[in-house]
Amino acid sequence: MNKQSETWLFVAWAAALTATAGSLFFSEVMGYVPCEMCWFQRIFMYPLVVIYGAAMLKKNTSIAYAGLFLSGMGGCISIYHYLVQKVPAFQSAGDACGVVPCNAEYINYLGFITIPFLAGTGFIIIFISHILMIRGQRR
Repeated sequence: MNKQSETWLFVAWAAALTATAGSLFFSEVMGYVPCEMCWFQRIFMYPLVVIYGAAMLKKNTSIAYAGLFLSGMGGCISIYHYLVQKVPAFQSAGDACGVVPCNAEYINYLGFITIPFLAGTGFIIIFISHILMIRGQRR
């Protein structure tokens, strides 16, 4: 594994670890109850810490290919969840989400940074890092 691929692998792992720690902070420290879409995003994010961590320890990027699928799917869910929160045409879909409505915003920094926005940013960073890692290996 070349140095560039190793760097992108670390970036993906660090983003997954940060997103996982952030979601646990919001739920366990701040006491925010996750909605159903937040749980799905967690399902796609949490394994990425283990997948990319194992790939870094073994110095084998082929272990990490599942991360490309997980980050892509998680990113799609995050984008949809963000649309449910911010776009009026989608907001009615968030009412029927479960105990906690998916259109509820626990945080709203600068008028656009919500929890799904943060998760989506993490998934995008991971997805792009993984693509760059693959491109670096093909060279």
